Amino acid sequence: MHSELMRTGVQLPLLLCQQLPPVPPRLDPSRTKALAKPRRGSPIPPTPAAPARAASFFYFSRPVLPNGNPGQKSCRSSQRYIFFLVGGGGQRSDSGEGGGGRVCGAVFFFSFCNTSCSGECLALLTLSGSSNYCGLRSLVICCYCRRHRSAEPELFMQPSWSSQASRMRGSRQTFFNLFCILCLPLLLKAASSPPLPRGNDPPTTSLPSGLYKGHTCVGCVLVVSVIEQLAQWHNSTVKAAMERLCNYIPEKLQGFCYVLAELYGPHIAELIDREMNADVVCHSLKLCKQDPGQPLCHLYAPPKVGLSAAIRKAKSIMKTSKDLKSFTGFSSVCAFPLLANLCEKIKYVMRNKLPFEDLDGDKFSTFPTLRGYHWRGRDCNDKNTTVYPGRRPDNWDVKSDSNCNGIWGVDPKDGIPYEEKFCKGADSQGVVLLGDSAGAHFHIPPEWMTVTQMSAKSFANLPMAFTDELDWPQFSEITGFLNSTIGGWTDSLYLRLRRRNRCNHRDLQNISQNGGSSGNLLYLIKSLARNQLLDNPAIVIYATIGNDVCNGNRDTLAHMTTPKEMLSNVMQALRYLDSHLPNGSHVILTGLVDGRFLWDNLHDRYHPLGQLNRDITYSQIYSFLDCLQVSPCSGWLTANETLRNLTSERALQLSSVLKDIARSEKFANFDIFYMDFPLRRTAEEWHKMGGEPWQLIEPVDGFHPSQIAAALGTRITWQKALHEWPQVLGKENPFNDQIEAIFKDQGGH
Repeated sequence: MHSELMRTGVQLPLLLCQQLPPVPPRLDPSRTKALAKPRRGSPIPPTPAAPARAASFFYFSRPVLPNGNPGQKSCRSSQRYIFFLVGGGGQRSDSGEGGGGRVCGAVFFFSFCNTSCSGECLALLTLSGSSNYCGLRSLVICCYCRRHRSAEPELFMQPSWSSQASRMRGSRQTFFNLFCILCLPLLLKAASSPPLPRGNDPPTTSLPSGLYKGHTCVGCVLVVSVIEQLAQWHNSTVKAAMERLCNYIPEKLQGFCYVLAELYGPHIAELIDREMNADVVCHSLKLCKQDPGQPLCHLYAPPKVGLSAAIRKAKSIMKTSKDLKSFTGFSSVCAFPLLANLCEKIKYVMRNKLPFEDLDGDKFSTFPTLRGYHWRGRDCNDKNTTVYPGRRPDNWDVKSDSNCNGIWGVDPKDGIPYEEKFCKGADSQGVVLLGDSAGAHFHIPPEWMTVTQMSAKSFANLPMAFTDELDWPQFSEITGFLNSTIGGWTDSLYLRLRRRNRCNHRDLQNISQNGGSSGNLLYLIKSLARNQLLDNPAIVIYATIGNDVCNGNRDTLAHMTTPKEMLSNVMQALRYLDSHLPNGSHVILTGLVDGRFLWDNLHDRYHPLGQLNRDITYSQIYSFLDCLQVSPCSGWLTANETLRNLTSERALQLSSVLKDIARSEKFANFDIFYMDFPLRRTAEEWHKMGGEPWQLIEPVDGFHPSQIAAALGTRITWQKALHEWPQVLGKENPFNDQIEAIFKDQGGH
């Protein structure tokens, strides 16, 4: 049994690490006497008997699907269970902190005979003993006969024999891993970036209770396509290709990959071996579904026998496919008491767009992702609510840095505080973006889908990307501050303001959301961190450049924002800003993009997924997404030229509303300006540099501005402001060189 389970590659992805309640009284530790000791030659060294407090018992079992029993041949029926396990204790962290009874959790699959039970140990699973598994080395699964000869599994987690066994470093990393695993379906949905619900109410945020069908289909077709191409490129079996893909993924997520491979892998391999394409495979797995009266959606050209006939044939081959529908998500995970709090925190982060880790509640963080300092300037004291980026200095920061710009202390030559000497009267100000997925800089690395470029290095940034919602604000057009690692280069309004006046260091906020529009921005704007009395003024960029006309509905025109609605939404947002921004601030309204540029420059080019076999163009991708009603913009990403023109016409009408507001409205605490979204000028600049227009568009989604477009757009925006609104940018600080000489990088970002 042991060898069989190990052969199937059962993996244990880490889910949680927290205090366990006392051992449930109905689980008697004395009943573990049937636990088998490792045999001679076993890779597991003998484990000394541990006191009862050194190990905790806990289990959940949930039947998923019938399966052949790999252990006892006499067993006529069996049940596959999903176990969410916790156990162990008294372990030690990498930092040397005491374990204090902290435990780890895992999820795995186990086929268990439920008709023939001898009371002996059924299996012994060996773990790697790496830090990802909190030092646990072995898991023993035991079966006990009860009334009516029904067997019930009970689980005993053996703690590592090493006193130096490591465990999780706390709730931050726990949440990081759990967020990655639970939010995969939501990130697939985010990839299409449809508008969020409108209005002041918070957007409904729910953890997956069954994956959203359209995005599940997209995800399935993409993954199956990659597996098939990996097998082709490396001249390997489909099974080997799946293992290769899981090995590419960072270690902390590999277990989840192997769980999916255990569930779906045999069926995918069998169908691909029979030359079924990804559309057929996913429909037969019921991860793609056809609604009554709706077309049968597909990415690839239909097989010669027809798509419907191919799907029927695949279903007849895969007779157990009907059972897979019982596992389509993680709806039960958040029902578990030990996970409920973490799930609530996930909901909080996704709903409110505030940092997950913010000890003092000032809306700034020392952690990069999960809406941390990739999105807002890094906090320099997360235990003091009066210390944060963007505030006016407290007593000229004589003793400490209250505004996190890295300038503090007193010049010993004359006794004048550095903050007063270098920053007084320097027009210090921050930059705030209120935007959508373009402003957040949505990006899916093309090497995730291009097998000729794929490697473990390609996926090294996967956890970071997931916990930043597939956005890269640290490289974005308005608030970028790090050198780009996703192509192109980083140039941002924030970096230019910082170079102009180094007292502006770290004063940035990116309040953007995938799917953001003028309607739902009325809720997102509440996460703005600005105190009218204590903080410096700010330049606010209002840029919802597409989602007021973009949606995935078949009657897309009926779901576009009207000019009247646009006027109401923007005026509400501006009144909110007027009540929260310090006097002397500025607001720049950015018009909507003309999205006809997308189809014109991409429709006949090959998508990264189609580059190996030259079989998938962007027009096929657009059509597939539109059929599933998950297109990021049905009005522009379509072969229907009339619809593309009507969508651009509505976008122009909404831009005119913004222009009229900037021309006619006045506010107490800021002046207001308007500029067109500079896509055409960006294309002209890029052409002068020898580039092609299609390079200005994100290659995977075929919708968002690329890193190159973001950097060039910054240059155009800066030049316009410098020549037409120089008062917005403030004056150049004559002490910049001295600040750099004394404070170097000012604490970095």
